[in-house]
Amino acid sequence: MDIFQLPDLIKQRQDSNKPYLEFIRHPSLSMGLYELPAGGVDPQKPHTEDEVYYIVKGRGKIRVGEEDQDVSDGVTVFVAAGVDHRFHSISQDLVILVFFAPAEYSNKK
Repeated sequence: MDIFQLPDLIKQRQDSNKPYLEFIRHPSLSMGLYELPAGGVDPQKPHTEDEVYYIVKGRGKIRVGEEDQDVSDGVTVFVAAGVDHRFHSISQDLVILVFFAPAEYSNKK
């Protein structure tokens, strides 16, 4: 069994000096912690796997395809594989749990 504590993950992510920290990787699923600062820019490109975002804390917007939606604490967003998406108009630092199924980039050719 693997158990992860959010404060530990946040520290590991900060120590990595990268916005995304993958902490679970199996062929069928991967999971990571993604953090974006208020006013920050999300450089994402569409992924080859389905993706779920769970907003742990923060406030901003997400654009999925042609649709914009507010996000804040407790919001869950599903993004199908291949769909353009990104967070924007970030007014409070975002802390986001990210789930990929199958594991991120496993469908990349």
